[in-house]
Amino acid sequence: MDYAVFKTGGKQYRVKLGDTLDVELLPLAVDSVAEFGNVLAVSDGGEVTFGSPYVPGARVLAQVQSHYKDKKIIVFKYKRKTRYRRKKSHRQNYTRLFIQDIQLEHS
Repeated sequence: MDYAVFKTGGKQYRVKLGDTLDVELLPLAVDSVAEFGNVLAVSDGGEVTFGSPYVPGARVLAQVQSHYKDKKIIVFKYKRKTRYRRKKSHRQNYTRLFIQDIQLEHS
């Protein structure tokens, strides 16, 4: 397989074998295997197969390498002359994946 496009966490990712990818936090243990069945497109030898909406029999297997938090972002709201100030912060949780295999069952 050349590459695959799959969906997780409300986002779409284009991956090939050996890629390292950061996605939104998945409830999986480190060193376990994540299986994604929501594959939107698969390229095999230059021939691209698109799903409607998903490609039947296609899946992406990835090893969970780690979980981590991104750097903190500050959200500051301010309106002049009205004494309105709000300060919030946010740290997004991520899971780092290593793409092991792209499978396509031909029917």
